[in-house]
Amino acid sequence: MSNASIYDTPEYESLRDQIARFIAKEVEPHAAAWEEQGFVPREVLKRMGAVGLFGLMYEEKYGGADSDAMTNLVFAEALSQSTFAGFIITVLVHTDMASPHLHHAGNAEQKDKYLKKVIAGELITAVGITEPGAGSDVAGIRSTARRDGDDWVLNGTKMFITNGVHADLYFVAAKTGPGKRDISMFIVEKGTPGFTVGRALKKTGWLSSDTAELIFDNVRIPAWNLLGEEGKGFYSVMKNFQTERIALGAMAVGHCQQALKLTLDYVRQRQAFGGPLWDQQVIRQRLAMLDAKTRAARAFMYHCAWRVTQGHDIVQDVSMLKALTGELVNEVVQTCQQFHGGMGFIRETAIERLWRDARVLAIGGGATEVMLEEVAKRY
Repeated sequence: MSNASIYDTPEYESLRDQIARFIAKEVEPHAAAWEEQGFVPREVLKRMGAVGLFGLMYEEKYGGADSDAMTNLVFAEALSQSTFAGFIITVLVHTDMASPHLHHAGNAEQKDKYLKKVIAGELITAVGITEPGAGSDVAGIRSTARRDGDDWVLNGTKMFITNGVHADLYFVAAKTGPGKRDISMFIVEKGTPGFTVGRALKKTGWLSSDTAELIFDNVRIPAWNLLGEEGKGFYSVMKNFQTERIALGAMAVGHCQQALKLTLDYVRQRQAFGGPLWDQQVIRQRLAMLDAKTRAARAFMYHCAWRVTQGHDIVQDVSMLKALTGELVNEVVQTCQQFHGGMGFIRETAIERLWRDARVLAIGGGATEVMLEEVAKRY
């Protein structure tokens, strides 16, 4: 299966090769142990930062590469060739879902204090939006921030926060006014009094990603920690969803590519009914159709990223992409698991891990049903 595309350049191929080498050396041989311990070791993340992979879209003066959305997509898709999605999402939350809030809305002083260390992998980030009663419905969050003199006082609970246990820096959404969209974003450092990790959450998949409940009990932070304008946090979150959902689409496409590759290799070797499974017409045709769907989704994904570089508002397209790829990846990995037979149900095989890890891609970052409503209301 060729990855050739009209969007490819020698620079993109070089980036893909760099990430492939990193995954082959630093991730795949070791990540089974990370699945057991429940997080990616910090030294691995620092090595990624040291070679410049954590700041592709950020300013050069902080150690970034000043690249565009296309380069960032190449990075996300290449990263998603790993068979360990817990590792992938640990990185993508840091690069595409949390730290962009600092990049987009941070003032010069805030960037001077944090961004260089974020890009270097010395500070790992998380974003606190989802709550026990509010996920895709961002306007429904109940956490509050009250101004008290020169401080803000935060109260509330966040849920399902990726990197929640081991992050150093959190970008937290809280209500700062009476309106449904009167939401502001705040910088909260680990160790701030009143801020605790309530519990680490045990998940079906993404086992090498730490996921947590966060509790804010009268957390007092300086007014300086307000990120962007007061009351504009809802719109900051909505803006960043465009980047986040392309990254999650890349994860889904990467899973499809790896599942198909693993399965093509398997069915050509597995002997049944007097020959390899590949001799069965139903197997060949089903894999061919899934490959066709994956290539079509990939082309749409690159088109979305290209439109971002052209300055277009593509909420409808990105919502389509997220819905499409979240459903497609589950169709692909489940079929590929089926074609592995009993081996597809054995823990620690790559296809079984992909099957578990793929399920959340139709839920997290905007459930399929929510995404389709975002599409429909823009017709």
